[in-house]
Formats: sequence, C-alpha cells, structure tokens
Amino acid sequence: MFDTNILGNSLRQWSYAVLVALGLFLTLRFLVRVAHARLAAFAARTATLWDDIIVHALGRTQAFFIPLLCLAVGSAALGLPPAARSVVRAALVLGVLFQGGLWLSAGFMRWLQGYVQRRLTADRAAATTMTAVAFGVKALLWSIILLVALDNVGVNVTTLVTGLGVGGVAVALAVQNILGDLFASLSIVLDKPFVIGDFIIVDELLGSVEHIGLKTTRVRSLWGEQVVFSNSDLLKSRLRNFGRMAERRVSFQLGVTYQTSRTGLKKIPGIIQEAIEAQPRTRFDRSHFKAYGDFALTFESVYYVLSPEYNMYMDIQQAINLRLHQRFEDEGIEFAYPTQTVYLERTGTRGT
Repeated sequence: MFDTNILGNSLRQWSYAVLVALGLFLTLRFLVRVAHARLAAFAARTATLWDDIIVHALGRTQAFFIPLLCLAVGSAALGLPPAARSVVRAALVLGVLFQGGLWLSAGFMRWLQGYVQRRLTADRAAATTMTAVAFGVKALLWSIILLVALDNVGVNVTTLVTGLGVGGVAVALAVQNILGDLFASLSIVLDKPFVIGDFIIVDELLGSVEHIGLKTTRVRSLWGEQVVFSNSDLLKSRLRNFGRMAERRVSFQLGVTYQTSRTGLKKIPGIIQEAIEAQPRTRFDRSHFKAYGDFALTFESVYYVLSPEYNMYMDIQQAINLRLHQRFEDEGIEFAYPTQTVYLERTGTRGT
C-alpha cells in the first residue's frame, strides 16, 4: 500500500512529507508562543527598548506564515514536477517577504514610539520630524519588498519601473494639490515653523497644534473644537507662534485725576516700579508720565514676565493692580474715570 504512486510519489513519501510538515508546525508554534510569552515577561521587568521591539515584532507573526514554511519544508521530501516546485518556491518567497516586512515595520514603529516618548518633552520638533520620517521609511521598505516580490514571480521590474515613471508624471499633474500639501508637510517638518504643542494664531484662529499630517495640520482651539488647516494654505499664512516665546512683554496704562498734586505725580512711577518688582519672575523696564488725556493724567509702564505662560502673566498683572490700588489709597491718589465739566455763562440783562 505504501508503494502506491500518487502524483509521481509513493504513499510512503507523502507520509514522510506530512509528518515532517506537521512535526515542524507543532514545534515552531510551541517555540514562538513560549518565546513571545517569556520575552514579554522579561521586557516588562526591564527599562530597555530592544526587548520591547522584539516582542512587538513577534506579535505581528501572521497565522499563514508557519504553515506555509512547514509545507515548503515538507515538500522537499517529495519529487515534485518543476512547475509545482516553482509554485512552492514563489509562495514561500512571497510569504517570507511579506512576513519580514511586517516584522521590520512593527519593530521600527515600536522603536519610533519609544523615541518620540523620550524626546517629546525635551525636543518636540525632533518628535515631529521622526513622525514624518517614519512614513518615508515604511514607504521605502514596502516598495523594496514589492519590487523583490515581483522580480521573484517573473515580472520585468525594469520595464515596470519605467512605466511607473511615465505614469507618475500624469498622476502628479492630476493630484498636484495633494502633492502641494505633501511637500508643504515636509517643509513644516524640516523648517519647523511650529511643532506639536505650540500655541499658534493664524489670522483670527488660534489654538495648540495637536497633529501635523501629510495633508493637514490639526489645531485644538481655545473653545475646544478642532480646526483643520491645509498644510499649503498654512505655510502661505502669517502665523504667530507663542510656543517660541521665551518671555512676555507687558505694557499697561493707568490714569489719575487732574487734581493730583505734583508731589503725588512724581511718586507714581516709583510706586508702579515697586509693585512690579514685588512680583516673582518679573523684570521692570520703565514707567513714565506719558500724556495729558481728556479726563486723566496718563502713565505708561512696561515690564517683562519671565515666562510665556498666559495664566502666570494674568496672575502677576492682577497682583500688581491690587498692590497699586492699595498704595494709591494710602497716598490719597485717585484713579481717573470719564468726567466732563460744564461751564454755564449767563448773558444779557434782567428785564424789569
């Protein structure tokens, strides 16, 4: 019975091939599961990234890969016709290329995720750059895998690349707006006019940058909604980036009544300077009697808050205002408010 011929091979040879394939399948399946579980447990106890990369890559092992590998090894025990061997070889090469691409892509993305997490607090621009680089690396990786796969199945890759080059010109003309946004994205990544986390103002829209994509940039506004900008339109706009602000310059004015004495007027700049310098993280610049207003004597003062944070600036300004109110009250100086003096003049003589 074992000498029965089936497709050019005895039943004994078919039995050996099946046993080899089945034994290899069970062994590899067991080894992959044990290795993944132990590596995951080991990675959870360590702070290194490379073991996490290996665990993440192994987790992307596809269900078809091990059976395909086992069938290819088992078929080596059979005397298959050349056409059948070519099919088996092509299937094995395509499976190995696809699975290898998944492993490399998963490992690279896990490394990138760890890199971005480490650099996000120290260098947000580098994190943004690496996000764009990831797209280019993955596109290059899968392009190479596709070309190698096509070459192994007998496709003339040289002719294909030439044809894609000619067709690419036509496609580029058809999607030039999309390509414009793509190159604008690369310009944002390389030139870094802003990065993720920066607070920007574009025309009348303002908010924090949440995501820089290939076509659009998404900004979370102060009112909570997400504003989506086209990358090309964003680069054409004049934007203000408060994320690059090292310190905040503050200029404010206050007015006192015309009834204030000259001695009181001379004291006011010193009082303002004292109120500013009493606040932490401030640098006084100047304070002057600026102008005679319509109903007030106007003083202008300038100082710097040594932080770009808006909430800190408002807390400091509030403390300065309260301190000035107290000092003016102690000195008997009155703040001005809109007033108007009307002079009445009676003309003519009283009749008898």
